[in-house]
Amino acid sequence: MTVTATTTSVFDLPDVILSNIFAAVSDPRSRNSLALVCRKFFVLERSTRTSLTLRGNVRNLLMVPMCFDAVTNLDLSLLSPWGNEFLALSPDGLLFAQLLGMAFPLVTKLTVYARSPSTLQILLPQWPGLSHLKLIRWHQRSHAPPRADFAPVFEQCPKLTSLDLSHFYYHTEGLPQAIQGHRRTSAFLQHLDLLTVSFNEGFKSHEIREITSACPNLKKFLIVCMFDPRYVGSDVGDETLLAIATNCPKLSLLHLADTKSLATVRGDPEDEGFSSVDARISELGLHEFFTGLPLLEELVLDVCNNVRGSALALEVLSSKCLKLRVLKLSQFHSVCNAVESQLDGVALCSELESLSIKNSADLDDMRLIEIARGCHRLVKFEVEGCKRITAKGMRTMSTLLRQTLVEVKISCCKNLNAVSTLHSLEPICDRIQRLHVDCVWDGFKESCEEEEILPIFDLNEAIVDPEDTNRRKKCKYSWGADCSYSQSYENGYLRKPWRSLRYLSLWIGVGELLNPLPMIGLEDCPNLEEIRIKVEGDSRIKYKPSELEFGLSCLACYPRLSKLQLDCSDTIGYALTAPSGQMDLSLWERFFLNEIHRVRLNEFDYRPPQDRDVNQSSIWLPGAGLLGQCVTLRKLIIHGTAQEHFLGFFLNIPYLREFQLREDYYPAPENDSTEVRVDSCSRFEDALNGRRIPD
Repeated sequence: MTVTATTTSVFDLPDVILSNIFAAVSDPRSRNSLALVCRKFFVLERSTRTSLTLRGNVRNLLMVPMCFDAVTNLDLSLLSPWGNEFLALSPDGLLFAQLLGMAFPLVTKLTVYARSPSTLQILLPQWPGLSHLKLIRWHQRSHAPPRADFAPVFEQCPKLTSLDLSHFYYHTEGLPQAIQGHRRTSAFLQHLDLLTVSFNEGFKSHEIREITSACPNLKKFLIVCMFDPRYVGSDVGDETLLAIATNCPKLSLLHLADTKSLATVRGDPEDEGFSSVDARISELGLHEFFTGLPLLEELVLDVCNNVRGSALALEVLSSKCLKLRVLKLSQFHSVCNAVESQLDGVALCSELESLSIKNSADLDDMRLIEIARGCHRLVKFEVEGCKRITAKGMRTMSTLLRQTLVEVKISCCKNLNAVSTLHSLEPICDRIQRLHVDCVWDGFKESCEEEEILPIFDLNEAIVDPEDTNRRKKCKYSWGADCSYSQSYENGYLRKPWRSLRYLSLWIGVGELLNPLPMIGLEDCPNLEEIRIKVEGDSRIKYKPSELEFGLSCLACYPRLSKLQLDCSDTIGYALTAPSGQMDLSLWERFFLNEIHRVRLNEFDYRPPQDRDVNQSSIWLPGAGLLGQCVTLRKLIIHGTAQEHFLGFFLNIPYLREFQLREDYYPAPENDSTEVRVDSCSRFEDALNGRRIPD
């Protein structure tokens, strides 16, 4: 008798179980790979996808996919050409809107670039059941009345519960008018994000009161405002805070940020931490404010004026806001007093998981230790602009929080440069997953000499690039007399590698080199996947760098690094001809991007340096040529403009699948010769999509 062997495969699973498996896969590339297995997998993948970002040129109506009928979250903000009125560019805007409504009938969450109100008037009626809407616009505001930008939203979306305007450039006075004019729709709102970075002046106090009075059911509220008492009648003080608590008692997330706090420019480490004036926020006002919001889980008070003696008020948080897990305070002084061994102030908030303290003038090592003792569940800790803390205090705090702390940011602290910061975090270097460090190389001297490279690693000798036969250099580094970081080394290596580190954020001044980064203790990061580098400063007052490259090639030592963000938007220079002895932006861009091809990246996000006098942020010929050599790139985003003939360099990247030019610097030009033309983008996209990609 013959026994036939049978095998069971994934194809034998019931469709219900397979659907649940597919629904649990969130990565788009993984889902696309599953859809290519067979027809059955294709149908199941399409029927279980609920989130989709639509890309491509709006000219191609036939390219709109009709198989994603289960999508509920649709992003239309990245349609090409980015930033244009995509309905106006199609042959028939109404037809295109109706086609989108037919292709995605179940959409309840929508993200769209709305350059004019006409886009919303045509598009929103296709989905009357919208509950979440995010608007994006970086170009100049429309000439219509301020209220016109929001009239279609409140008229066409009666079930709207979430409105996100954090990337929408608009007139602030128009939103309160629209909300007050549609109080029935506004009453349904539960999430309102007005944290827009493009405002010179935030919402006035009376506008905040009008908004909150019309939206009594808000649970999440984020808004940019003014805490400066010199704006009489417009600044946020005790009465405005009490109005928020009275009008919206259900708030679980509240984010109040001063317009100055949203600037990305780094502060002065020598600053004592005190502003010139005090905010109109008192201890009694904070006490009543916290008492009126018992459901708070996340609170951000990003005030840029002094709030003194806040310890007693912050103690109320521990007794009145029992669900509070995230707290961020800016310009709050005396957050705790550190008197003997008794806990007080913010240290009594023992349930906190995330704490950020910025510009607290009297925060010192003893207060840090008290916070670590009291807030023993901290997973994330950020400190910025605090002059009195030292590596000793941070090291003690790291030791006390070793079991929980996995995310740390230390910025603009005078006594914590790159070397001392890493030294203070050594007790938890094997646990940290996300880290920010300022690349301040105090006490770290560099000298280079032409010499044969030695195949060894020494504390005073470091190999820059052993594979480069054209540049045979040995770079020597030495520590200042006041630096004790050498104690963390054994035979030239750190005792503990950064095994859990996956995200690294760096700040560095323009003209400085990135090369010392691996040598100060960040060489062994086997799981590092993403790095963000912020370059800041005025290049017009800098001499020509002695080196040819910024130092991106040193990042090649991280084997799993795949994503890189290089933000030079706060690097100011000459867009046109520079004076004698100075470098213009094209040469600085060559300096920053030189040797980037040595880092095997999948994604690169680049914000070019700019000349603010002419409001121009664009990629230049050297930058385009250097990026064209990055053969492993799959995704490239440039926040600026580019000439059409520069785009041709990117066609040499064999694996490039996604490319975008975004004019999302503020204020983006409306009619400028640097803005990429629609036809230019179309021709480039046709050439890009017409290639055969190896994988």
